[in-house]
Amino acid sequence: MGAAREVYPVEIAGVRRELPLFEVAPGVRIAVLNILGDVELTEAAAEALAERLKGTAYDTLVTAEAKSIPLIYALAVRTRKPYVVLRKAYKPYMGETIRAETLSITTGKPQTLYLDDKDRSLLAGKRVVLVDDVISTGSTLQGMRLVVEKAGGEVVAEAAIFTEGDRAKWRDVIALGHLPVFTD
Repeated sequence: MGAAREVYPVEIAGVRRELPLFEVAPGVRIAVLNILGDVELTEAAAEALAERLKGTAYDTLVTAEAKSIPLIYALAVRTRKPYVVLRKAYKPYMGETIRAETLSITTGKPQTLYLDDKDRSLLAGKRVVLVDDVISTGSTLQGMRLVVEKAGGEVVAEAAIFTEGDRAKWRDVIALGHLPVFTD
């Protein structure tokens, strides 16, 4: 068994977790939040975000696959709003898609976000809230925004469990907390 991984403790809507630290560049580490399979944390975060979104007039929730899918589903259940998941790979059944490219901090590679043809009506002429688990560089957020705008929607808010990095950059994001970037 290897050495114990360093962690960063957080509390999200009353739920405590220790997030493992991972190096994403030489001398740069981030605390990684992975809500997949964590029902308690996902439910608590969705409840808190739903409460924070009460004063926002919107029609649809949008996220990018994959880690934010349980969060947006739980948020949609609470808010009774439809949700759209922008896919990261094109499938023939998706028909004529709208797409935008983004750069992922976790993979370090360009990714394309695709809006399934069946979901266009959920965005055209609609007020949209973008949802993510963690907003770090903003590239996924920008990709989601481009797809929504190409589909004729208007982004009225951005929401996340955490923002990361430069706190001032994310002052308009509805977030439950903020994660630092760790440098050696």
